[in-house]
This record gives sequence, structure tokens and C-alpha cells, in this order.
Amino acid sequence: MSISPRCRRFAEIFGGQAQVVNGVCVATKLRTNINVRILGRRSKGFFTLPFGISFESVGRDGRALCLGESVILTREINPFISRLRRAGIKVTALHNHWLFTNPNIWYIHWEAIQQPLVFARNVRNASRVLTNRPVGPFVCKRANNRNR
Repeated sequence: MSISPRCRRFAEIFGGQAQVVNGVCVATKLRTNINVRILGRRSKGFFTLPFGISFESVGRDGRALCLGESVILTREINPFISRLRRAGIKVTALHNHWLFTNPNIWYIHWEAIQQPLVFARNVRNASRVLTNRPVGPFVCKRANNRNR
């Protein structure tokens, strides 16, 4: 299925790649600044570092079902949720996917009925609290215990 101009603009505002999957406009990118290890091994694929938004079921008023998901660092959770909520976006889930990650990573999901381009701007603006600097993995040093 071809990518509509609105879907292309949606992805452009978000800063991701546009595609149509099962008739749904999806914009995706990876948070490649997060250097994560799972079970001690480096992971840099879509299942580990996703950041994506979509829209579908556009109503007569131009508003659509808009959804989003991202990997998120612990320290980013509250500021990101606050910005989403201020934009009228509901956070629907916050959970982990993988055990034994370094750094500790979470996954967050959100939803709204909004104009798709407004939603893309709202998510882009909320994502400004997410770090772009390289993060992790963290090295944990053993404490020097002299009382052994």
C-alpha cells in the first residue's frame, strides 16, 4: 500500500520513517543512543530500542486513533508522562520487556483521539525530555569490604 502525504508528514514531524502496515500509518525510529545489554549481551534492534507512533480509523472530524510506544529510561518516565498528559494523551502502560538489562529500560505506551499531525507534534514535544546523549551500559564496581 502506498504511503499518503499525510502519513509522510506525520513521520516527518515525529522524525521517523513512514510505512503503512495493514492499512495503518506507522512512523518509527530507534533510540540508538541507549547502549543496552540484555543478559550481558549488546542489543540494538527494534525489539529493544523502539520509538513509534501510528494513526488509523480517521473520523469525519479528522481526528484519529493515535497510538505510541517507546523504550524509556527510568529517569525519563515522570517528565515524559507529564508532557504527554499535558497534551491530552493518556498513558496506558509502563512495564519492562526484558530482565537483566543494563541500563534499566522500560517500555511505555500511550493513546489519544487527535488530529494525526497534532498528535505527532505533541509526541515530538514530549520527547524533548528524552536524552539524546549516549547512555550505558553502567559498570558496577564491587565495594571494597575490608571486614572480611
